Amino acid sequence: MAGWRRTLMSQEQHIFEPDYALSPGTFLEESLDAMGISARELARCCGRSAKLIVEILSGKAPVEPETALQFEKVTNVNATVWLNLESGYRLHLARQLEEVKLSDSFSWAREFPLRELQERRIIARPKDQADSVRKLLQFFGVAGIDACEASFASYSIAYRHSPSFQTDRKSLYAWLRVGEIEADAIDCKDFDRATFLKSLTRLRALTVESVDEVLPQIVSICSRAGVAFVLARPLGKLALSGISRWLTPRKALIQQTMRHKTNDHFWFTFFHEAAHLLLHSRKAVFIVDPGANTAEEEEANRWAAEFLIPTGELARFVRLGDFSEEAVAEFASEQGIAPGIVVGQLCLGRMTPVAMTAKAMAQSD
Repeated sequence: MAGWRRTLMSQEQHIFEPDYALSPGTFLEESLDAMGISARELARCCGRSAKLIVEILSGKAPVEPETALQFEKVTNVNATVWLNLESGYRLHLARQLEEVKLSDSFSWAREFPLRELQERRIIARPKDQADSVRKLLQFFGVAGIDACEASFASYSIAYRHSPSFQTDRKSLYAWLRVGEIEADAIDCKDFDRATFLKSLTRLRALTVESVDEVLPQIVSICSRAGVAFVLARPLGKLALSGISRWLTPRKALIQQTMRHKTNDHFWFTFFHEAAHLLLHSRKAVFIVDPGANTAEEEEANRWAAEFLIPTGELARFVRLGDFSEEAVAEFASEQGIAPGIVVGQLCLGRMTPVAMTAKAMAQSD
């Protein structure tokens, strides 16, 4: 769904909406009693059929503008009053019908992580099942379930996930929507590829810092390149690290979970998603199911690994054969990155002869 849709989270609009509505027919009947005339006499005065007047009295036929003007002349009640009564009554009937439909759709809504959305004050607590469905649709910025499902089908996403867990799609859609809303509040310049590449170099230097401490800088640096960065806690059964997507042709989004904020995992995910924005089509759909590997995902992995530690530099370090904590720290300092990233790259198997040694070292830390 488009990022420009604005949704007010945790804010309810308190509007007086009575659970009843006076029909034009009821008011018309009272007016006829006060005037002391019959429906047939009113029909004759208005030049309309008696059948129409009877149907308006029973609520079967609406009061249309032409009829309202005729009633105005005969009853001395302004045409606007008649039309307001008509619109209010029809809206009331529509709301009643909608309540039934929404209530019947609760089984669809409950597949989403409703309780978490409410506990985080992303959506307000509902008063009943119908209201729960209504608030969920408002959260997604759509009018109905069909429109919501159509929006899900049109998502253009690329995400890196844990192959050990199945991600629930409804949880994913809710989490993506949270990202859209938060990204919408980030003022970004138009995306510029050259600027983004320079920004990534600056961001690489931040890998030596605590992720929590540099989050504001990440958001600021990315926004100046046309990329909104959002860190959002997982929702429901969400087992992924991050996604990248285009909200508009000029604004991209990198959205990551808080499942892992270690330097290695966080930054590899970030540069992996950045690679998708740089290398792949803005219209392409990248969806990796558990255990699957696509050419685009593998390319993004290679790009991120090379950007963090050039292959030549890593090969030189491996040839030295010293994988002690001190050696790793020294090599990381030379590269201007966190030591955990070096260990992480070795564990990923970029240099398979030392992968097990590096993994053992990481587990002993």
